[in-house]
Amino acid sequence: MEQPTKEAMVAPKGSEPILMEKSNNDFVVTVTRVNETQLTAATGGAELSCYRCTIPFGVVILIAGVVVTAVAYSFNSHGSIISVFGLVLLSSGLLLICLSALCWKIRQKKKRTKRRESQTALVANQRSLFT
Repeated sequence: MEQPTKEAMVAPKGSEPILMEKSNNDFVVTVTRVNETQLTAATGGAELSCYRCTIPFGVVILIAGVVVTAVAYSFNSHGSIISVFGLVLLSSGLLLICLSALCWKIRQKKKRTKRRESQTALVANQRSLFT
């Protein structure tokens, strides 16, 4: 079977969906490129709610980090693999929760700005109706 060239596997810059074929000895896998509009339609806009997904994962990882770190330090195993793993879990959980809070703040700010612009346009429209 003929091997595809690298040029055939590179996706174009346009937003229209394309088909890419990747060969692997006995079979061909066809991959469809999806644009942002199709992704939003398929997920119902869930890709814009990243902070809603990362909060539960962050909490679970944080709890696991606390437990593993507590077990490691209760056995006085400072610097061992389990204590390092516990600290990595702990810091990862804290990082995920902080990133979720940051994403939530940014999203709230965008919503406030959009709402303010909408109210400004509404007030301007009402003024133009009465004058």
